[in-house]
Amino acid sequence: MAKNVARNVVVVGTQWGDEGKGKIVDWLTDHAKGVVRFQGGHNAGHTLVVGDKVYKLNLVPSGIVRDGVACFIGNGVVLDIHHLISEIRVLESGGIDVRSRLKVSPGCPLILPYHAALDHAREAAKCADARIGTTGKGIGPAYEDKVARRALRVYDLFHPDRFADKVKENLHYHNFVLTHYLGAEAVDFDALLAQAMSDAEEIRPLVADVSAALYAINKSGHNLLFEGAQGALLDIDHGTYPFVTSSNCVAGQAAAGSGIGPGMLHYVLGITKAYCTRVGGGPFPSELDIDTEGLPGHQMSQKGREFGTVTGRKRRCGWLDSAALKRSIQINGVTGLCITKLDVLDGLRELKICTGYRLDGRIVDLLPMGADEVAACEPILETLPGWSESTVGASTMAALPSTARDYLARIEALCDVPVDIVSTGPERGETIVRRHPLA
Repeated sequence: MAKNVARNVVVVGTQWGDEGKGKIVDWLTDHAKGVVRFQGGHNAGHTLVVGDKVYKLNLVPSGIVRDGVACFIGNGVVLDIHHLISEIRVLESGGIDVRSRLKVSPGCPLILPYHAALDHAREAAKCADARIGTTGKGIGPAYEDKVARRALRVYDLFHPDRFADKVKENLHYHNFVLTHYLGAEAVDFDALLAQAMSDAEEIRPLVADVSAALYAINKSGHNLLFEGAQGALLDIDHGTYPFVTSSNCVAGQAAAGSGIGPGMLHYVLGITKAYCTRVGGGPFPSELDIDTEGLPGHQMSQKGREFGTVTGRKRRCGWLDSAALKRSIQINGVTGLCITKLDVLDGLRELKICTGYRLDGRIVDLLPMGADEVAACEPILETLPGWSESTVGASTMAALPSTARDYLARIEALCDVPVDIVSTGPERGETIVRRHPLA
């Protein structure tokens, strides 16, 4: 008998996050044995709609709402264990079995109260134009400690004396910065230690060698999904620096952030909104006015319900930017695109796509690196006809208006990557499949 061959898919956002990755990961888990989070922290916000239930996830992988699917938090995730426990309890109260299916890498760096305190104090100390728009959850400072080799990791929790000594040393440093430099309050050692030790006992049964578990699943011929958080244009190396997140969001991080080799990654699915959004500060060449009623940006904001899952802040909206999308396709090695929220554009008489920029007297068709260069870009817009018919719930390409099909075809032509999936609503069944990544 021929052995089953595993096919593993990395799901990444190709814009500035909030592209609808959660729904697609949930939809794909019908063909997968396990789902892995490999970077970021609880600054991620994945919303899933299953029947009449809505699930909002920050740390737990989106596969958790599918019975029998194993879920993993890899070593590339910075972990607030107190938040994780709270999230698990919320899911359990909704009837989801979590603890028997979720495993956490012992290598995850911990987010501790002093990280969140630093995050808030630093952002408050900046002038408005310099603010990154951080969620204030301590993700950035936790990654800083990891790179500075002073992070505490999940495995430290189970050695109380060692953990206490390391926390005391870190607090000596961080409390000095908080009180003397940032004018904020110090973090209390005793309260931190008591909470961490209490949480450690609750999380202990979930801790496992994630790398070994993923190799075993792959060797047995079962499929895996690797779920990215944020979007590629927020990547710490390749995004609009410094208006970026603190981790690598690109597909290559799936290997490093979960402890497997890149040869185990077979297909990269790039999740792309039919338009663009961005939360927080940073340049946005195709940005539109979202406050004036009757304008396209206002429709995107209101019809698309463009409010951050984690922060509740209004998302900035703009036309699809193919020059930015091409950069994202390049740095992720995208195999195929999934276009989401196509229905938000229903009723617009005409649409525009940003196909490139005027920058310092020349025309460029690829997003440049760094915020300063991107901020200097003047968008070049191509106009296409819109459609008046509804695309909500369409499950075949033939069910779409011809101009909607033309819009998708133009995205393919500009980016030289096929549109394999189109999402036409939040429900699992509201999906058009042209080529299944796991089939």
